[in-house]
Amino acid sequence: MRIYTDLQDIKHPFPRPFVTIGNFDGVHLGHQQLFKTVVDKAKHCKGTSIAITFAPHPLKVVRPDIGIKLISTCDQKRELIAQADIDVLIIIPFTKPFATIAAQDFVDEALIKTIGVEELVVGYDYALGRGREGDIAFLREQGKKKGFAVSVIEAIYVDGMLVSSTKVRELVSQGRMRDVRKLLGRFYQIRGEVQKGQQRGGRLLGFPTANLHIAADDLCPKHGVYVTQVFYDAKCYGGVLNIGYNPTFEGRKISAETHIFDFNQDIYGKDIKINLLQYIRGERKFSGPTALAEQIGQDIEEARGVLFKAQQDHLLSYTTVSAP
Repeated sequence: MRIYTDLQDIKHPFPRPFVTIGNFDGVHLGHQQLFKTVVDKAKHCKGTSIAITFAPHPLKVVRPDIGIKLISTCDQKRELIAQADIDVLIIIPFTKPFATIAAQDFVDEALIKTIGVEELVVGYDYALGRGREGDIAFLREQGKKKGFAVSVIEAIYVDGMLVSSTKVRELVSQGRMRDVRKLLGRFYQIRGEVQKGQQRGGRLLGFPTANLHIAADDLCPKHGVYVTQVFYDAKCYGGVLNIGYNPTFEGRKISAETHIFDFNQDIYGKDIKINLLQYIRGERKFSGPTALAEQIGQDIEEARGVLFKAQQDHLLSYTTVSAP
């Protein structure tokens, strides 16, 4: 997949471009359908499948007061779009001046002149340009006048839930990871560099942890304990994750602390990825380290059972978990 981060880097239109455009936060099943559509159309016509997105998310620029929490980082989004077999990804820097561009100008300059769009594929609720003035009706009218087709992918529902980034954020904040997986088509993942914490896990509790920092603008799952898969150095391990403030130790900073099963490497400063499979329980304050350690032991036993069953049900393909 070729990646452009500036429209000016595109020196001539692409061969028969089939284009989709959106924020694609989370790359959920609806986004995946957009990608599949442009990929299939482009392959059929020996053309070019193109996805256009923005960085940062437009709402961070035009409505910073909302404080939108993103499902995926830009790196995650790139990885997931590449997996969809898209030929070209264009990441447009979203700035305040860019937000003032009229929909008409974006169509003329970006879609037609720069890219050479043959067909535009968008979601049912998509709109582009200043103040979202370029809605579906506008895009269809532009297509008729200027010679490109417009296809609209209708809303997708799974178990009665609308597949949308907004719904995914809601489910993540509620800890409903099984439902999140239904809308994403994969497990919800957090990632980052392992930080040095208070080092109580191994020294005091007997369960060493890998700690990730959670920033104020990150989408934070519901506080509590989760069954996880942990990816490090091209290997996958089972684990349990606690997200919260460590009330037993009067913690004041939120953190994500993962105990990785059957693992004893020093990974401070290393990058890991963590899939959240299932919420086990809420975060609680215990009477002391002994009571907390006892509960962690129970959490680990339950997590191993969940992982083993998921493996038996073929939901996990490469995590080795012994029978509980």
